[in-house]
Amino acid sequence: MRELRMGCAMWTHPQWQERLPAPGERLRAYSGYCAAVEGNTTFYATPSPSTVESWAGQTAPDFRFVLKPPRAVTHERRLVDAGAELAAFLDVMAPLGSRVHALWIQLPASFGPTDLGALARFQRELPAGLRCAVEVRHPAFFTDERAAVQLERVLGRIGAEWVPFDTTVLFDGPAGDPSEFEARAKKPRVPRRMRALTEYPIVRYHGRADVDRTVAGWRPWVETVVTWLREGRSPTVFVHTPDNASARDLARRFHDEVRAELPELPAQPTPAPTEPMTLF
Repeated sequence: MRELRMGCAMWTHPQWQERLPAPGERLRAYSGYCAAVEGNTTFYATPSPSTVESWAGQTAPDFRFVLKPPRAVTHERRLVDAGAELAAFLDVMAPLGSRVHALWIQLPASFGPTDLGALARFQRELPAGLRCAVEVRHPAFFTDERAAVQLERVLGRIGAEWVPFDTTVLFDGPAGDPSEFEARAKKPRVPRRMRALTEYPIVRYHGRADVDRTVAGWRPWVETVVTWLREGRSPTVFVHTPDNASARDLARRFHDEVRAELPELPAQPTPAPTEPMTLF
């Protein structure tokens, strides 16, 4: 069945609830709002096996993680001779089982068309059945049609997806908030790309501090996601804002806008009721 999964770059934020749940319950609380999450933290450090088991215990079998492998794989070794590091990472992630939606290969901006051989060799060594999604940031993949075609050909050999990180709205016009200045210093500035290669496209959309600008800016994506769903695809969309305080609610709002066009789309998770703050 086609479906739309929405998510954020994290599963906890101090502004998301009046009373934060215990650390071991925050993912469970988040999964009541969103059906997927980006695994950004795994890029910086591989969690302990007990932590991953906790993630599995806090989520239903149909919850999905898009996991980023350690930086040693993508940025230090640049996919070359990284089999041991990747195998160790996947072994730790094994308790998640089917919750692993895709291995998210986010490549550095210096990884360009001349490096595609390394990507092709790396892909050939991936375990069977592991979905792969690749995010590139080298300008040539967005401005040189030949480079884009070459990348699509490499990805197509194993049915991998090209993950767009759409920051065009973030960089549209002057920054109007300190958090936007900080986000612009960290995020890539590349053209918007709206082409799906597989049945499971993944989109990362970055909005603004202003909710109205964020919502207005995602209209092309709402239309594209509706088209993908009508084609029988099942996309996953992650919503970012400069400080991510509103990202969780905006992710649900995006789903609502798509469902207004496709009422038969499965509903979103139902958040657990939160208890009001008391003095005792």
